[in-house]
Amino acid sequence: MSEAYILNTPEDRQEMLTAIGAGSVEELFAPIPADLRLQGPLQIPPAMSEMELTRHMGELTGRNVSANDAVCFLGGGSYDHFIPAVVDAVAGRSEFYTAYTPYQAEASQGSLQAFFEYQTLICQLTGMDVANASLYDGGSALAEAVIMALNINNRQGQVLVAESVHPEYRQVLATYLANLPVELVTLPAPEGFLNPDDLKRAVNDQTICVVVQHPNFFGHLEEVDALAQLVHQNKALFIVSFDPISLGLLKRPGDYGADIAVAEGHTLGTPMSYGGPYLGIMSCRKEFMRQIPGRLVGQTVDRNGKRCWVLTLQAREQHIRREKAASNICTNQGLFALRAAVYLAALGPQGLRETAELCLRKAHYAASRLAQVPGVSLAFSRPYFKEFCIRIKGNVPELLRHLRATGYLAGLPLGRWYPQWQDGLVVAVTEKRTRQEIDGLVDQLAAILA
Repeated sequence: MSEAYILNTPEDRQEMLTAIGAGSVEELFAPIPADLRLQGPLQIPPAMSEMELTRHMGELTGRNVSANDAVCFLGGGSYDHFIPAVVDAVAGRSEFYTAYTPYQAEASQGSLQAFFEYQTLICQLTGMDVANASLYDGGSALAEAVIMALNINNRQGQVLVAESVHPEYRQVLATYLANLPVELVTLPAPEGFLNPDDLKRAVNDQTICVVVQHPNFFGHLEEVDALAQLVHQNKALFIVSFDPISLGLLKRPGDYGADIAVAEGHTLGTPMSYGGPYLGIMSCRKEFMRQIPGRLVGQTVDRNGKRCWVLTLQAREQHIRREKAASNICTNQGLFALRAAVYLAALGPQGLRETAELCLRKAHYAASRLAQVPGVSLAFSRPYFKEFCIRIKGNVPELLRHLRATGYLAGLPLGRWYPQWQDGLVVAVTEKRTRQEIDGLVDQLAAILA
């Protein structure tokens, strides 16, 4: 059967065995213990016809519960936001949907222009000087920002990250830094935010950068102005992970002193899709432009004086330059960057503001209603945007199972990442949630607790 896929003749196999000094295939695999080898055919069901397989796959997918099948209050980086129809209409065009890597500028003007428009929109959104053509997702964007800061400061030392940053983002960051001569220090956030006084005690002349999320994993607003001032007083870089939708209302990262601003960008026109693929957003100040990872699209003119676009400031394969490379990222999430550009262009500044206001108002309405349920209280007394934490007197995972059975994806259990808050739940409320849906969640939770 293998010859149907790997066209090696017996003579080919013998030639390879001779080249590596093995007398037979059995001798080649001799170092593998016998009890770990396959002793006979795989125990898998017989092959299905196309019709049977289609039915079987339909049954499997039917077991999934998506945001379209239940009322979704999930958050933590993946949110049930409304996506205008124009996003699918534009991004679904074959010119974009199957576009090749835009190395040859003369054959990729459509893609390059779309990425340039995306970069421009991200700069306008964040107030930063430069944005790249996107990265993989929010977690890898954050880790790449820290690597970028190491290259900029060109020194060993410590990276300070707030405990209020998404736990999985921090796990990705720890993986990136595992084999580098850098100390990763997590600053506690017992009140649901990074207290500037705690940062003041921790930051010093050995600090390379400080990483915060705003709004943070708990949904709260960090005191970013004070944090930025402390960071810059110690000649470190200030890295912020932001929520793109929140910038319809909140101050932009560039306006409060962020040096590098990153985000999970799926909220800009990409479905939840059970967790990905998503969109990593990265932007920075102009002086750091040559250290930014990934692709950067620039605008120029051709030999006839017509406006055109090219990959700029990096050689085509600068990422194979071994230790001299700024990053090993050598691609971008082109389709999702395009979706983000279409989404932002469709909403405009006023539409984004209205979306953010709806999230804010509905989240505060939900929090006030949930806090009225006996056995439920707000976990922290901090300002928040569209997410907040509640504490529940009961078994949170069991409560979530009951709520899921009644059609509500009620939130994320904090105990999954924070053992000290086993009774905590993070609830996210987007512009899609209605008063009826919020009241329904409150009623169901009250009935279960009663």
